[in-house]
Amino acid sequence: MSYLILIRHGQSRWNLTNKFTGWVDVPLSRLGVKEAILNAKELRQLKIDVAYTSELSRAQETLLIILSGQNRTGIFLHRGKKDGDHDRYATKLDKNEIPIYSSPILNERYYGRLQGMDKAQVREKYGEKKVMEWRRSYKGRPPGGESLQDVYGKVIPYFHREIQPWLEKNKNVIISSHGNTLRAIIKHLENISDHDISHLEISNSQPIVYRFSGGKIQRAKGELSFERKVYWRAPKRARLKQGRLKF
Repeated sequence: MSYLILIRHGQSRWNLTNKFTGWVDVPLSRLGVKEAILNAKELRQLKIDVAYTSELSRAQETLLIILSGQNRTGIFLHRGKKDGDHDRYATKLDKNEIPIYSSPILNERYYGRLQGMDKAQVREKYGEKKVMEWRRSYKGRPPGGESLQDVYGKVIPYFHREIQPWLEKNKNVIISSHGNTLRAIIKHLENISDHDISHLEISNSQPIVYRFSGGKIQRAKGELSFERKVYWRAPKRARLKQGRLKF
């Protein structure tokens, strides 16, 4: 038996100011760091063997804080000249070291011309109906950007090729990534319809844990919310949610 941990990065500086981020490499906010520290405490009892993350700093920062809570050192293994050759710069790992694989496939979806724009200003420019379609629908693409369907088409083959084999070897895997990337993975794991996935909310820094056993994967911990809140302006105050995961 093995576990798959999905976690969206902690609050970023652009989450804080309510900007479209996408592929822009924005670091964690002060709250985001605190959220990651809390996650490290919650996940301390679940030993992590292998880690996957995007190439964006907010996801990597979250991951490294979580691993530090387990007294684990993550070693980034870079892809070599041949496709799939991650170990070109790797040395033999010690018992408290684990491999980290980063890939642009696990990046947030690309928001095209909306990146860096204030969400309230985008609504005023394009209209609420059109922006809601871009933000929430499965197939809607923002100008020059990607849809959730586009993300799904990249992420799921990668998941089966790179990540699932570790679970089959009884290794616990964490994926520290982004809201839309994780929505695509969860859509696949839980067979969520194209319509219902538009309502799925993945909160910052709230772990969702799946148990893999006998070739089947089932959610073990973490609630899914299908009531997505839409903020056109950043909330005035952000609160740090507290909770515990038990295994």
